[in-house]
Order: sequence, then structure tokens, then C-alpha cells
Amino acid sequence: MATDWFPDRGVRRLVIVLGTAGPAVLMGGIAGDLLWVVGLGAWMFMIAVIIELVYRP
Repeated sequence: MATDWFPDRGVRRLVIVLGTAGPAVLMGGIAGDLLWVVGLGAWMFMIAVIIELVYRP
């Protein structure tokens, strides 16, 4: 049964955005040789994974 509760959709959207933007930022940091951008992308991806693992509606 699918839920239409707004916070569930918002969290799902956040996970998708962080999960796709994180690796893109990480690769941009690798290409630009900027370590802080690599770290930012890695943290974005890790946060998406943690939210996905912890938040179960």
C-alpha cells in the first residue's frame, strides 16, 4: 500500500537528490583536484545512505 503522506515524499525526494548529487559532486572534486569538494560529495552520499537505512515509513 503506497502512502501519500507529504513528509514521506519529502524524505524520499531528499534521499534521491542527495544520492545522485553526492557522487556527481565527488567526481567533480576528483576532476578538479579539490579535496574539500570530494569530502562534501562523500558526506552527501553517506547522509543519503544513512537516511535510507534509518527512515522507514
